Amino acid sequence: MKQRLLLSIATLLVLGACKSPSVVSGSEYNNSSGSNVTKLAPVASPQKAAASTPSKSQNNTAVAIEKVPFVQGVSSISVERMAKQNQCESKEGAGLLTPKGPVEVYRVECDNGQVFMARCELRQCSKMASNQQ
Repeated sequence: MKQRLLLSIATLLVLGACKSPSVVSGSEYNNSSGSNVTKLAPVASPQKAAASTPSKSQNNTAVAIEKVPFVQGVSSISVERMAKQNQCESKEGAGLLTPKGPVEVYRVECDNGQVFMARCELRQCSKMASNQQ
């Protein structure tokens, strides 16, 4: 019985110490009670954010484009050779799209405007199907 009582008291102390400050929206913010309250700033919805940085697609609708930084991977040279064999010349080379690991996806922007993509599993690379026409 004493062990259960001690266990429940210890649990309450641990959980009480882990309590995070309450978070409320800007309309509910009232810090007159002296409690530890964090005020959140309003955030635009994804649709509004996309509309603020539009680029035009074929349907004249706004589309947000995410720029991926160029990262060279272990199999970049192999993918560049594959791209060259498939009539894809590039000045930049093959950039890694996925995190480094046993399976990686590479992308090459060709000088003629096409995109060549390859999937490498344990450094064995194969061309990915192209959805461009």
